[in-house]
Amino acid sequence: MDILLLLIPVSLLLLLLGGGLFWWTVNSGQYDDLDSPAQRILFEDDSDMVPDRPDRSGNGPAKPDEPVTANQQDSSTP
Repeated sequence: MDILLLLIPVSLLLLLLGGGLFWWTVNSGQYDDLDSPAQRILFEDDSDMVPDRPDRSGNGPAKPDEPVTANQQDSSTP
């Protein structure tokens, strides 16, 4: 029974700590928009993963609207 003198205050302290953290997350906006973060991965732009094409002079990446001509394509295949 003496252990209850320790366990009751510790459990109340943990309850207050958890309630305070929950109150802080609600007031700081953690639960405002639950749908957008889950859908954001579906619309992520992967353009940084596409390798750059050389421009027509061979000096750097091509602009996105420039087509790649036959002489600019990779000549490693016969």
